[in-house]
Amino acid sequence: MLGDRPYMRTPSFKPQRSVTVALIVINAAIFVLQQIVGFYYPFLFRQYAEVFALSINGLSHGYLWQFFTFQFMHGGEWHLIGNLLAIYFFGRPMEDALGRGGMLKLYFTSGVVGGLLQIVFAWMVPKYFGGPVVGASAGAFGLVAAFATMFPEREIVLIPFPVSIRARVLLWFAIGLAVMGIIVPSQVADAAHLGGILTGILFVYWVAQGIRWHFTWPSFRSPTRRPRELVRASVPKRSLWQRGKTTEEEDLTATEFISREVDPILDKISAHGIQSLTERERKILEAARAKMAKR
Repeated sequence: MLGDRPYMRTPSFKPQRSVTVALIVINAAIFVLQQIVGFYYPFLFRQYAEVFALSINGLSHGYLWQFFTFQFMHGGEWHLIGNLLAIYFFGRPMEDALGRGGMLKLYFTSGVVGGLLQIVFAWMVPKYFGGPVVGASAGAFGLVAAFATMFPEREIVLIPFPVSIRARVLLWFAIGLAVMGIIVPSQVADAAHLGGILTGILFVYWVAQGIRWHFTWPSFRSPTRRPRELVRASVPKRSLWQRGKTTEEEDLTATEFISREVDPILDKISAHGIQSLTERERKILEAARAKMAKR
């Protein structure tokens, strides 16, 4: 349905609570709780970690909730800060693009799949991947990958370095680091990172845009210019003294307007993504949303 698409939803005048901010607050609060429990009750903290951090041992005891709870635990201040920065800078645009529910599905699915891939490697090579896993990195990398897939040409400034790179370059850099970390294992859960990245990419192609089996990897090369697809839309003739809409445009019903003006744009989104729309096409979608709200 047209009204189900995030960019066609009727805007609400009620203040919207950001799930991105909520995730940041929850992660920070749980980290503070970790520090308090770890300092005053170290024995209790070890039990807490065994139950809620992701590990083969915990899963063998039936602690399946670890696929969810490990995403809210962190191993140190810098681990937390890095993840919160990624969630903040990439979560907000993905929340705008996918809606709050879509962003949460992307984030937690990336975390779960990342954790699952880490467990697979821990089962195959326990010597290098068998330790407990904590952190929101898999979900954060899912947000980064989804952003780079939807907006590959966006410029991103790397913090704290005054260097800007395109989102697609950042994505390939993240993939390279994750793969290198799997080939040469370290204390970082690189398999979880890679799982989050792959989930973010596939989420955009298979869920957000509804495209199946038309997957293409983001390229380092700038996309070749191609003629823009024409979108059939009526252009009312206006005289020097006429500023308003023509009678023909005003007489269009919502269904006729969608069929005549919006369907070609939706086809273009399905083929090339919402980022391919021109400013004029986005305005047509806004007009369609207004007509839907009047029904």
